[in-house]
Amino acid sequence: MELSKRVSALSPSSTLAITAKAKQLKAGGHDVIGLGAGEPDFNTPSYIIEAAAASMRDGYTKYTPSGGMPELKKAVADKFEKDQQLTYREDEIIIGNGAKHILYTLFQALLDEGDEVIIPAPYWVSYPEQVKLAGGVPVFVKGAEDNHFKITAEQLEDHVSSSTKAVIINSPGNPTGSMYSKEELMELGQTALKHNLLIVSDEIYEKLIYGDASHVSVAQLSPELKEQTVLVNGVSKSHSMTGWRIGYAAGNRSLIKAMTNLASHSTSNPASSSQFGALAAYTDDDGSVETMRQAFEERLNTVYDKLIDIPGVSCVKPEGAFYLFPNVKEAAGKAGYETVDDWVEALLEEEKVAVVPGSGFGSPDNIRLSYATSLDLLEQALERIKAFIEKKNAES
Repeated sequence: MELSKRVSALSPSSTLAITAKAKQLKAGGHDVIGLGAGEPDFNTPSYIIEAAAASMRDGYTKYTPSGGMPELKKAVADKFEKDQQLTYREDEIIIGNGAKHILYTLFQALLDEGDEVIIPAPYWVSYPEQVKLAGGVPVFVKGAEDNHFKITAEQLEDHVSSSTKAVIINSPGNPTGSMYSKEELMELGQTALKHNLLIVSDEIYEKLIYGDASHVSVAQLSPELKEQTVLVNGVSKSHSMTGWRIGYAAGNRSLIKAMTNLASHSTSNPASSSQFGALAAYTDDDGSVETMRQAFEERLNTVYDKLIDIPGVSCVKPEGAFYLFPNVKEAAGKAGYETVDDWVEALLEEEKVAVVPGSGFGSPDNIRLSYATSLDLLEQALERIKAFIEKKNAES
């Protein structure tokens, strides 16, 4: 069968081969430690589960408005007012089937054939593919590792063309965990205003921040930047609700309306029970979110020092999310591997540790380790990685 050009042009996920091999080894009885998880390892807080179950028992199992229930939109608006001191009306908010689908819908509503979107690298794997599916062209800008993988306003300026429509800012970021400061965001924002670029601000990891870091949204910095920004967020990471598929966006009324119209012809609406769960997530609080955040911070602080003590490994300490993104180029090179991807495959084969190669994120010298797993397993995995590198160094 001849497939569409848009689907045929998609790049396969770089994680699929490793994931498939890890599952195969596990099925064969091997003790595989997987550090590829992009979701919290905690269950959804019980008060959220109970709220969703109650909604179903009470008969709220029918269609909702395509852009989401008014009650949930109000709760999201209240969240923005509380956390970012930003005011949004109901018609400036859309609820969707996870932040990923919100982004997909956004690019479909925004882009025409050949429109360019500037994507800082390292990047979340779906950004470029979603841009391509909308007929757009991803333009990558490399964030220097010694700048915590962040791009500068000068770099943004250098990559703007007459076809540039938008720029993506992901802070805290996946896969790096890095965050932009208020000053950095202001500089990037001024460049975006100068060239009339829409700022797509992906803030899905906003609640998972550690140490003295604090989250700042670019939309907070001025009324002009608020108008020029679409905020994307959701409950998946903050409330451990990845499978519930509830995300949302807030921004320009005409863009939100276009996204809502598109949703009405594609998904109808997010699942009603999931929306009631998300409503409880934002209107009730039993302390679970902070408990999870503290657990992630403890894991980060415990494993980071052990990671950077491993020969041939360097790592920028993340400020948010739940990923470490170490550079292992030296370790892979000393062991005789041509690419880090080959090194990752050998690590899985020999030591049964599954990590995600950085090539899929636009950073081929790095790997992504998720610390969304138990501290015991994390420490075991680091011991195996260290043993693997020492063994390879002895052989070379």
